[in-house]
Amino acid sequence: MKGGPFTCESCGAEFSVPPAALAKYPGWTPRTCLRCRDAARSAEHPPERAGPRADGGAAPGSAEQSPPGPPAGPAVQDDGAELERELAALLRRHRGGPAEGVFTDGACSGNPGPGGWGVVHVARGEIVGRRFGFDPQTTNNRMELTALIHGYQLLPADARVTIYSDSQLCVRTINEWAAGWQRRGWRRKSGPIKNLELVREAYALARAHPHAELRWIKAHDGSRWNEYVDRLATARLRYQKGE
Repeated sequence: MKGGPFTCESCGAEFSVPPAALAKYPGWTPRTCLRCRDAARSAEHPPERAGPRADGGAAPGSAEQSPPGPPAGPAVQDDGAELERELAALLRRHRGGPAEGVFTDGACSGNPGPGGWGVVHVARGEIVGRRFGFDPQTTNNRMELTALIHGYQLLPADARVTIYSDSQLCVRTINEWAAGWQRRGWRRKSGPIKNLELVREAYALARAHPHAELRWIKAHDGSRWNEYVDRLATARLRYQKGE
C-alpha cells in the first residue's frame, strides 16, 4: 500500500509514494510527482563536467553534481552563456571575503513564492564543486536549508573545511538548537519546528561531517563567493522575470 494521495505542485495531479520512501525521510511531504521529477532531472547535465575557475576559465577535474533526490529538490541546468558571463564578471569585480570554503545561499521571491538555492565549493582559488536549483513554490528559509544540505553533500565525511551561510537562522539552528530538539524528540518548547524534514537532514549531515565548521557570513558586503552563490540562487528567478 502506498502513502498518499499527495498533490503535485508542478502539474496538480494526485500521486502516491511507497511507504519505504516516506520512512526513509521522516517528516518529508512529497511536493512533486515522479513524472515531473523525472522531467526535471532529464534536463540536467551528467554529473561529471568541468566547472569554471575563479578567473572564468575551465577547471579540469571539477564536478558539478546533481542532487540525490528528496528532500532538497532538483538542480537546474546551468550551461547558459549569459549566466556564465555574469558569474565571470562578478568574480572579477569582487575580491573580498574568505578565499576558500563552501558557500551556500537561498533566495525567494514573495516568501512564499518561487525560490532558488546555490552552493559552491572553492579550494586554492578554484571551483571544485557547484550546484544550484529552483523551487516554484517555497520560502526563503527552505531555500537556505536546502543550500546548506547540498553544501554538506558536496564534501567527503572527513573534509576539514568551513561552510559559510548568510542565514543566521540556519547557522544557529545547526550549531545551537538542533541537538536539544533532537533530545526532546524533535520538539521545541515554543511550538512546532518549521521545515522539520530539512532541519533534520541538515543536522544529520552536519554530524556526519564533524570537521566541517559552519559559520555565518554577512550578505551583500562584497564577499566574493557569497555574492557568487547569491547569483546562482537567483538565476532562475531573474530569468523568469526577464532580467
